[in-house]
Amino acid sequence: MSTAPGFPAVPPTDHYATLAEIPLPATPPQVIFVDAVGTLFGIQGSVGAIYAAIAAEFGIEASAPALNSAFFASFQSSSAAAFPGVAAAEIPQQEYRWWRAIAAQTFQRVGLLDQISDFEALFTELYHHFATATPWYLYPDVIPTLQSWLAQGIPLGILSNFDSRLYTVLEVLGLRPYFATITISTEVGSAKPQPQVFQVALAKHQCPAAAAWHIGDSLREDYVAAQMAGLRGIWLNRPE
Repeated sequence: MSTAPGFPAVPPTDHYATLAEIPLPATPPQVIFVDAVGTLFGIQGSVGAIYAAIAAEFGIEASAPALNSAFFASFQSSSAAAFPGVAAAEIPQQEYRWWRAIAAQTFQRVGLLDQISDFEALFTELYHHFATATPWYLYPDVIPTLQSWLAQGIPLGILSNFDSRLYTVLEVLGLRPYFATITISTEVGSAKPQPQVFQVALAKHQCPAAAAWHIGDSLREDYVAAQMAGLRGIWLNRPE
């Protein structure tokens, strides 16, 4: 395992394979923030398989592994999903355009974009599909752990670089009642690993950074970013 230059190494005691393994100290944190995708729930199969299945509905034959690789290359090369200065009413449209560009680039990378006669219809179906329960699955440790933390009086919040579809996903997966706050990069105008998104989440709980935890599956955007923002960062290194 390696870290980017200037990033602290992960202490052995601060990375775990499941939420259930994370011990609470005698004095628990004032709030625990968690990431969403890869922390609370994951993708059924792969993004590429979902892209391929929906493309097939439009008469396009595509390799799921190739689409999966193309998607992650497109996603990683994109700008952050944050729209500073954009009015709240315009954010859903900005989110749609941001993901549309990634999807178009994904199909372009595998040489299929020009073969899709109605890309707008295909993408619209893709976009709404990921707002349903179908493409997601809950990790088995999530609900028992969230219940345990709440039973001990610890407020919980979500801090994610997702978009506003997250509200619907949390509802359909039965997760929404567990969280007092939800902080999303597209609504804040700043994405992890930038500190502003952590500051916004902390302000909702009137909690100092040193009294809060943030748990997530990204070494850079969750663990390192939280540490640099003054929270205790915990890396959730789930086995694949």
